[in-house]
Amino acid sequence: MTFALLSLLLLAPSGLTVDEFKTLHVQLQPAKDEAWRTIPWKVSLVEAQAAAARAKKPIFIWAMDGHPLGCT
Repeated sequence: MTFALLSLLLLAPSGLTVDEFKTLHVQLQPAKDEAWRTIPWKVSLVEAQAAAARAKKPIFIWAMDGHPLGCT
C-alpha cells in the first residue's frame, strides 16, 4: 500500500491537494508501537555521551555515508 501511495505522490501530474497530502501524511506514518520508536534516540553525540555516562550504558552509533535514499 505504501508503494501505491508513493507512486501517486510521484506520478500525479497536477500535484496533490492539501487534503490529499494530509491523508497521505497520516497513512505513511509508522505505527506508534514500532520497536525503534521506543528507543531514546539522541541527535547530539555530546548529549548521548552524557546520558550514557549517567546510565552507565554504552552508546550505539549508526552512521552512513552518501545520499540517504541510495546509501552509497
